Amino acid sequence: MKQEDALSLLQPYVDGELDAATSLELERYVMGDAIARAQLARLRSLSSALRAAADYHVAPASLRSGILSGTRGAAAPPKGSTRHVPAHWLRSVGIGVAAAAFASIATVALLGPTQQDLTEHDIFAAHARATVSDRLIDVASSDQHTVKPWLSARLGFSPPVPDLSGRGFELAGGRIDVVGGQRVAVIVYRRRQHMIDVLVRPAREETPSAKSRDGFNLNHFTQNGMSFWLISDLNANELGDLARLLVASAGP
Repeated sequence: MKQEDALSLLQPYVDGELDAATSLELERYVMGDAIARAQLARLRSLSSALRAAADYHVAPASLRSGILSGTRGAAAPPKGSTRHVPAHWLRSVGIGVAAAAFASIATVALLGPTQQDLTEHDIFAAHARATVSDRLIDVASSDQHTVKPWLSARLGFSPPVPDLSGRGFELAGGRIDVVGGQRVAVIVYRRRQHMIDVLVRPAREETPSAKSRDGFNLNHFTQNGMSFWLISDLNANELGDLARLLVASAGP
């Protein structure tokens, strides 16, 4: 089973919609994939929270009486006649249908991953893939005037590549990776023994964030029309320091 297939099956698995064979195959896969396990845990947590917070209401007496009054009598009206359905019954049914539709939409909104969730997943996956394959760097250099032209020549934009070695973050090089089906610049910094990926692409409508997952810290911000995603096993405070240095170097 491929990772993308497993991730697409997590929601129906949580909802109990998979057959036994597929469920077993997915469970075996998830045991060996930290990203899939984390996504499954989030879906289960959201599902539990939704059930715990949901309000359940007994149907009002007016709805019951309206249904009975609207259906009482012959099952088939006399030929040529029409049966009058009370207006209050239609209003009650309309409200109930609208409420059910709203609840369904809210459930999808709560349990379904957002575009930013998917982007974050791709970034975690890209960093893990590069780390496992030992391909963190395509162009190895501590010279920003080497790394920046190399990246720009392979992308449709020119990412900023500041030299922050004087602030404790040594430029190690760069590479090209893929996030959301699009090529992005990855600037690689080194802090002691920790490697830090800084993924850069033209900015989109994304919310600044800082979070941890599976031993990695993630920090995201936008500046001067560019979106920056920092990911590393470096502690969150120092990763935040790098984020602030990048913001300052990019200017207002």
